[in-house]
Amino acid sequence: MAKISAGILFYRKRKSGLEVFLVHPGGPLWAKKDLGAWSIPKGEIDPGEDALSAARREFEEETGLPISGNFIPLAPVRLKSGKLVHAWAVEGDCDPEAIRSNTFSMEWPPRSGRQQEFPEIDRAMWLGVEEAKGKINKGQAPLLEELGRVNP
Repeated sequence: MAKISAGILFYRKRKSGLEVFLVHPGGPLWAKKDLGAWSIPKGEIDPGEDALSAARREFEEETGLPISGNFIPLAPVRLKSGKLVHAWAVEGDCDPEAIRSNTFSMEWPPRSGRQQEFPEIDRAMWLGVEEAKGKINKGQAPLLEELGRVNP
């Protein structure tokens, strides 16, 4: 069975148009990847947890920032991996330099027997929607399109 995740498409309005908040995955496997590597803050839904609660929890775990506001449900998207992502758009603002991500542990270098800690996300930024379309994981791009329709 495919995994199910939930996330937040955080956005703000500027004179130049909508901007979205994207995060870049941390760890050595993603260090040199840019185009198509960025994402909305998201993660797997825990057993018994409702999707919006999971999205809010994941946003806070990955950024260190609480999230509140008017959550607008977006159509779920399916990633190339088969994972289904439920997402909500919410307007707000934050300083990307202020993020403080949770960490994960993995063996690095491979087959070394050494475990190292890495941030789940290593950076975040605000991007105009068109620029974000080039950076975001292609499976999540429909979320950006829908944001433009629900919040012109």
